[in-house]
Amino acid sequence: MAKLILLRHFKSQWNLENRFTGWVDVPLCNENEERIKEVQNLLAAEKIDVVYTSPLIRNKTSVLAALEGGDKYPIFIYEEGEMKDRGHFEAQGKNYLPVYVTAALNERYYGKLQGLNKDETMKKYGEPLVHLWRRSYKKAPPGGESLSDVMRRTIPFYKKHMEQALKEGKNVLVVASHNSLRALVKYIEGIPDNDITNLEIQYAGLLAYGFANGIYKKLN
Repeated sequence: MAKLILLRHFKSQWNLENRFTGWVDVPLCNENEERIKEVQNLLAAEKIDVVYTSPLIRNKTSVLAALEGGDKYPIFIYEEGEMKDRGHFEAQGKNYLPVYVTAALNERYYGKLQGLNKDETMKKYGEPLVHLWRRSYKKAPPGGESLSDVMRRTIPFYKKHMEQALKEGKNVLVVASHNSLRALVKYIEGIPDNDITNLEIQYAGLLAYGFANGIYKKLN
């Protein structure tokens, strides 16, 4: 049975400041040390064959932090742009871990809300509407993406690459943002549109699934 592990990135500076981040490239904050060690210990017990993440620095830094001390070093391999064209290499040895980077795993684009304080935004627009912007399937924030939009870019890439790796018997680690992971979980678990509002994944939260014969089994 192959294994799929999903890791939400460690807490970012704008998570700490309670701001809508979206595609703003904000670094991790300095409050992650204890959780990083916990995640390192958990992943040390796993045989990971391939990693997928997004170009956002909070995701790539989380990959490096989570895998630090492992027996293989990560090499970031970009799926789009000039880095894809010029970052190629011929494989030498087996002491590296491929980390594929794609914007398909970026956080939901929050449009006009990016950078705004979440509490102040709820005071302005009302908590129920802001909750729909953040957690519903179809409702998009002003100028931004709904979860449905996120799924349209995330799931095709997932099926083509990550799910294919699972079918080949590889263990896959995905390090990404909250809503791209919520999109993956919705697909994997078959969560109905109306129920997805209840799904929350904490900072640095880990979800694990077994995969065999096209069927997923939740392991935690």
